Amino acid sequence: MFFYGYNMDYVFLLIIAVVLAGMAQAKVSSTYNKYSRVPNRRGLTGEQVAAQMLIQADIHDVRIERVAGHLTDHYDPRTKTLRLSSGVYDGRSVAALGIAAHETGHAIQHDTGYVFLVLRSTLVPLSNLGSTLAWPLIVIGLLFGGSSSNMFITLGILFYALAVLFTIVTLPVEFNASSRALHMLEDQYFLDADEMGGARKVLSAAAMTYVAAAAVAILQLLRLIAIFGGRRDD
Repeated sequence: MFFYGYNMDYVFLLIIAVVLAGMAQAKVSSTYNKYSRVPNRRGLTGEQVAAQMLIQADIHDVRIERVAGHLTDHYDPRTKTLRLSSGVYDGRSVAALGIAAHETGHAIQHDTGYVFLVLRSTLVPLSNLGSTLAWPLIVIGLLFGGSSSNMFITLGILFYALAVLFTIVTLPVEFNASSRALHMLEDQYFLDADEMGGARKVLSAAAMTYVAAAAVAILQLLRLIAIFGGRRDD
């Protein structure tokens, strides 16, 4: 039976984590929408700020490109490309500058060999493999009996653990990028002291989505271990 050994304590915690993840995502949207309507006093765009920050960091081999979508901003270390959504690339708001600076922080992490970014990049293929194979292996294990059942479920849990590890390693990467962003925005005088509060709120809200995602992944892993433990004990 699929729910054999079901542990309601973990289910309850998982539901709470999922709700918090939804609330964190909603907080990002509302905070971004608020500060995307607050123009920065210097009238700079996100692209201009990212370009100047890269120059200040003596980085000259990173391209800045516009990417489609809303809040689809990211840095691709494979091609050394900093991609900013239109609202950030052309945006002149406090929110746009905060996000552009955050992604520039990732480019600087890459340039300096920031250890957690290197580790996360190494984990990407393993995490993708884990996400793809985990649940099929667990379902196959639940359909079989005997030792083969436990083997498939154990493999599925191990693969899922790789995806969980990726979400955990992502946390210091994102927090460090935001810390770098805020320091650069202030130290290089892109934002005034009273504007920094808005940028800080935008980046803090974004960081909480990663915390919530990690919490959901960890609790799901613990729930799977609890279920498997119950099957094995019996």
